[in-house]
Amino acid sequence: MSAIQPKIGEPVSDELALVQAAKKGDVSAFEELVKRYDRNVFRIAQHITQNREDAEDVVQDAFLKAYSNLEQFQGQSKFYTWLVRIAVNEALMKLRRRRPERTVSLDEDVKTEEDSVPREIADWSPNPEQLYKQAELKDILTRTIQGLPPSFRTVFVLRDVEGLSTEETAEALGLSIPAVKSRLLRARLQLRERLSRYFKKRESGDGQK
Repeated sequence: MSAIQPKIGEPVSDELALVQAAKKGDVSAFEELVKRYDRNVFRIAQHITQNREDAEDVVQDAFLKAYSNLEQFQGQSKFYTWLVRIAVNEALMKLRRRRPERTVSLDEDVKTEEDSVPREIADWSPNPEQLYKQAELKDILTRTIQGLPPSFRTVFVLRDVEGLSTEETAEALGLSIPAVKSRLLRARLQLRERLSRYFKKRESGDGQK
């Protein structure tokens, strides 16, 4: 058996070949899928639960559920998208059990004010790779993302941090494409506002020294 070097972004056919092999009982094929995606799923779970131990549980539960339900995966979308949907649901269940009174369902309608938002602001999108280059900015961005409402935070993490397309994000979360675009816009606007406030405070603080 030739070695497979799994990377996100490889041809979907390779991913589907691993899934098909796993469906036929090839455990090593599923282990390749785990190695390919476990770090990404962990990051997503940690952003949602904001707790490392819970995120580790989510990863384990998500892969176990995915393996147990492989026959339900029809291959009409990417396996990774299907896996992310399972992981997000597991992470949200963790939140509900921890603090049900504060959890926001991804199925809830979110009122938006898109008509009043200038088009150039709608196009604003932070580049996580650039922001993550410096430890301080990474910490600031992480804490700012954690301050977003769960419904906005999850969409932002999948779309802007993990790099899923709008369509993949919608499929993973069971949302419509317009709903994803709306929540992503609101998340970006909130992040922009919070980051701006932070840097203004820091600048004023530096100026007083």
